[in-house]
Parts: sequence; C-alpha cells; structure tokens
Amino acid sequence: MTQRVSLSRAARLAGVTRAELQRRIRKGELTTFEGELDIADLLRVYPSVTLEKTGKLEQVERIKADALPRSHDADTALPSPEVLVARIRSLGEALAQKAAQADAQAALLDELRERLAGGAGADALRAWLDARRGEIDTLPPEDARAGLLAKDTFLRLMSASIKIIPSGHEFFVDGTESILEAAVRAGVRLGYGCASGNCGECKARVVSGEVTRIAEHDYVLSEREKQMGYMLTCSNTAVTDLVLEASEARTTADLPQQDIRAQIRKLEPEGEDLLLLHVQTPRTQTLRFMAGQRARLTLEDGAVRELPIASCPCDGRHLQFSVRRGDDAFGAHLFEHRATREMIRVQGPAGDFVLREEATEPAVFVAIGDGIAPIKSLIEHAISIDHIEAFHLYWTVDRPDGHYHQRWCRALKETLDNFAFTPLVGAGTSDLLAMLQSDLPAPDGLRYYIAGPTTAVEDIGGALAAAGIPAERISMEGLG
Repeated sequence: MTQRVSLSRAARLAGVTRAELQRRIRKGELTTFEGELDIADLLRVYPSVTLEKTGKLEQVERIKADALPRSHDADTALPSPEVLVARIRSLGEALAQKAAQADAQAALLDELRERLAGGAGADALRAWLDARRGEIDTLPPEDARAGLLAKDTFLRLMSASIKIIPSGHEFFVDGTESILEAAVRAGVRLGYGCASGNCGECKARVVSGEVTRIAEHDYVLSEREKQMGYMLTCSNTAVTDLVLEASEARTTADLPQQDIRAQIRKLEPEGEDLLLLHVQTPRTQTLRFMAGQRARLTLEDGAVRELPIASCPCDGRHLQFSVRRGDDAFGAHLFEHRATREMIRVQGPAGDFVLREEATEPAVFVAIGDGIAPIKSLIEHAISIDHIEAFHLYWTVDRPDGHYHQRWCRALKETLDNFAFTPLVGAGTSDLLAMLQSDLPAPDGLRYYIAGPTTAVEDIGGALAAAGIPAERISMEGLG
C-alpha cells in the first residue's frame, strides 16, 4: 500500500528544508500527489534515515535561533507531561488499529491461499504469495521503510502537524507552545486579537485530530460551537496531527489596523546618525503585520515618523526599526535623550511591499541604503516559512562602513548554503544591473524585491522590466 506524507513532514523525516524538497520537485527528482510525497520516493532520494537532526534542517533551525528575534524557547522544549501522555495514548491507539488491520490482511491472504489450493493454474500464484509472505515476515530490522516510519513515530511524539483549510498552509506545534504561537512562529497569519483567551478572535474549528487545553480562557464558547468542534488556538495545543478550519489574513487588506501603546526597550547606535530602535508591545497586543510593511511611531511628546519594520512577523512583540537622525522632532528626541523604557505608540501596519509566499522560485533582494530594513524583514520571514529555494541579497551603501547589519548578513551566509550576500559600496543602477546579469542564471525566472530611495528603486525596477523581467516578478518599495 502506498504511504504518503506531507511536504513539511517529509522535510523533517529527511532532515532537509522544504525549500530543498521544492527544488527537487521542480527538477523532477521527486513527484507529489495532492501535495504529498510517496515514502518510497523519499527514500529513493534520501536513503539514509536517522533520528538525529542533520543537514539543512539543522542549519535552518540554527539560523532561526541565532539570527532571528525570539521571545521564547518553546520550539526546543519538550512537550508537557500531560501532552506527551496524550500523544503516546493517541499513537498507541493508532498502532493498535494498524496491528489489527495487519492481522486481518494476513488472515485474508491465508484464506486466499486456501481458496487457490487445488485450483487449475493456481499453483504459480500460490507460490508467488508464499514467497512474498516470506519476504514480509523476514524484513530485516534495518529496513529503510521501517526506519523511516520509526522516525516518523518518534517525531509525532515530539510535535504535531497542523494543516489549515481552506488555505492548505501547514506548520508544526513543538514543545509546550499553543497552536496560535506555533502559527505565528511559522508565518501563518491566523486571526487573533488579545492572544490571552479574552476576545475569541482566534476561534477555529477542529475538522480532524485532537487538542488539549493548556491555558484557561475567559471567552465563553456556546454549546453549539463546542459541538461543532470550535476551540481557541491561543489556549490549546495539538495532541495529534490536526486539520483546522480557520480564518487567515491572505492580503494586506485582511489585516486589522492596530493602535498599540508599546515601550522602547533598547536603542543601539550604529554610527553618528543611525539608531536601531527596539520596541516591545504588551503580551496581549502583539502587532500583526506582513514582512516588509511599515508602522507609524509616535513618541510621548507627539513627535511622529513612519518607518519600515525591520523584524520578522514571527515575533510581533519585538519590533525593530532603523532610525536616521534627520531634521525632524522624532529623530532629535531619540538621539538627544536616548531614553529606554519610554512609551511609544505603534499604529499600523501600512504598505503592500510583502513577500509573494506562493512563489517558491529563487528570490533576489536588492537593498539600497536603509532599504535593508524592509528587505531584512522579508528575508527573515522567508526563512521562517521555508518556502523559497534560494536567496541572494545585494546591499549597496554610500560608505564602506555603511553595512550596519553586516553580522546578520554574515550569519545567514555562513549558516544557509542557499543564501548569498553581495555587499556593495556606491553601486549605481547600471552597476547593479550588470552584476545581476553576470551573477544570475535565467534572470527572468527569479523574483525581485527592491527597497531604498524612491528614484533609485524606480530606476532599477525600470531597468529590470526593460531587460525582459515580467512586471509581476518585481516588487518595489520607495522610502522617500
């Protein structure tokens, strides 16, 4: 019988990234059926199965831990004893059912053999059945398929897979985290409000699978909703693999406008005229935004500036912005006072410069000066969701010491073998275009994300269009 697994689970079993599997699928090395991979096909390409984390999957986990902002370590923690016991019980029931099915199939084969006994022309078929039965009964312990299924069983104890309908998005719940926390970490934009069980905005319906409550909530589900399988994703975790019916923000228009009273946590000077501003929102008011969007910031004295968010939506409580001194009251206040713990109002999000998540082909990111802020957010989100096959970042600045996210770029390059970084100084439109044409094979099959001063961005976008790149493959963000 053909056994299939989802793309996300196949990546975990093989110890590689989803992007690696996507690349092999595009090349025809692997085939899918309704979004799933055949286990035999997976073993053909990845014949070595171990329980240790290996390869690119380990690299991605390390870069997420080292280079991306984190508010908790839920993904590295063991499940709680209650959840672990529930998962063991559920797996035990599933294995018992499989054992019963196997016994029934064995009995069916025995009956078939008896019915064939003495029948004309049936001797060859009976001999074949006996031979195949003997092969199955004497499978070696190190059989590759058995090893893969053993690893899958182990992983199901540690984490559960969640599939959202109708979108088809899939992610894993690890450790002690809630379904909502896991979704945010994976870049899946489920609807939610307070994230603490008060508002009911994160309500979703369990289509299949089992959940367990890990936190109390004040919101009251009606009896009808309970009968239909509704629960709050902020207060429940997955016991088994789940299929959930839930609302998602698919476009920027689906995100609510938010007004959050947050706090300045840290101001990092990067040279004489640049600060990295770190803002933390309350636990009950995580900012929902898409990578590449902007937020309007207002200080207590009324000074305002709208800035691109430089951090990943996977951690909406910890926001990062790049602030130039400028000649306005906002820059003057931050540079003169350098006050942390000061309250700051965050409104947004705004903007349509976002990642095309449905596109898995390699992507090229071009940052001009402080255009690195939205580009950084896009790249961190792309790594978080693990869909894009490869990344190449070109970052041009005016001065040799202008690459203020150099450590972040280096960490990505050293950890991910599908990430390339080209730092540039004083590169103009013609220089960038020439470099893109020399570095990139088949440039018309790539995705381009360009951010920086409006004039420079439009020049590069126009040059790419003139070179034959389809307009739908070019996303641009002008920063004034």
